Amino acid sequence: LKLVESGGGLVQPGGSLRLSCAASGFTLDPYAIAWFRQAPGKEREGVLCISSSGAIRDYLDSVKDRFDISRDNAKATVYLQMNNVKPEDTGVYYCAAAYLDSNICHFIKATMRAWGQGTQVTVSS
Repeated sequence: LKLVESGGGLVQPGGSLRLSCAASGFTLDPYAIAWFRQAPGKEREGVLCISSSGAIRDYLDSVKDRFDISRDNAKATVYLQMNNVKPEDTGVYYCAAAYLDSNICHFIKATMRAWGQGTQVTVSS
C-alpha cells in the first residue's frame, strides 16, 4: 500500500490550501483515511478522518469549521481542504489508511496500514 500526499506549501494566515492524498497500486474504497500533522518538536496528531463510506468524519477541535475532508474513490484520492489557516497549523501533514468498518474512522496510529511520506505546510506572513 502506498499513499502520496501533495499540495503543501507556504500560505499566509487566513489563506487556503488543499492537500491531496492519492493511493498508488490499490483501491481506497475499503479504507478509512486520516490526516495527521506533526509540528517541529511535537508529537504527530490526528487532524481529520473520513470513513470508507464517506458518511462519518471526525475532527480535531482546533480545525473544526476551518478544515474539511472529502474523498473521491473513483480517483483513489482523499482531500484536505484547509481554510482560514493559522500559524499553529504549520507542520508536516501525513495521510494514513486504516481498514475499518465502513462507518468508522479514528486517529489510532497503530491501526494504520499505510502512511504517506508527508507534505510540508507553512503558515506565515
